Amino acid sequence: MIKRAKDMVKEIKEQMRGGKGSVEILHVFNKEELKGKARLCAKITIEPGSSIGLHPHVDEEEIFYVVSGKGLVNDNGTTVEVGPGDGILTGDGASHGVEAIGDEPLVMMAVILLYQ
Repeated sequence: MIKRAKDMVKEIKEQMRGGKGSVEILHVFNKEELKGKARLCAKITIEPGSSIGLHPHVDEEEIFYVVSGKGLVNDNGTTVEVGPGDGILTGDGASHGVEAIGDEPLVMMAVILLYQ
């Protein structure tokens, strides 16, 4: 299956998960197109100073791959700076939050996989 960029749905979330500013979610594939145990496959863009608030992942795991920009990730209570090429895995009840820092947007690919 090939899905053209023009056919992908873009969503803007304000104060996502209690975070700051707005977050752009480009749904590369939607849940109905994914036959496996995934509920999200998207490109996430967070403008500098904006964030996704701290939230848990229960009965699922989320994978972020940083494409560009810099961010601060609260990884279950530990804050770590991330940049291009870094991967973040959160699941099994752990929590995470992400804030874009620096002068350019933080761009990440995101996949959420369900355990069942």
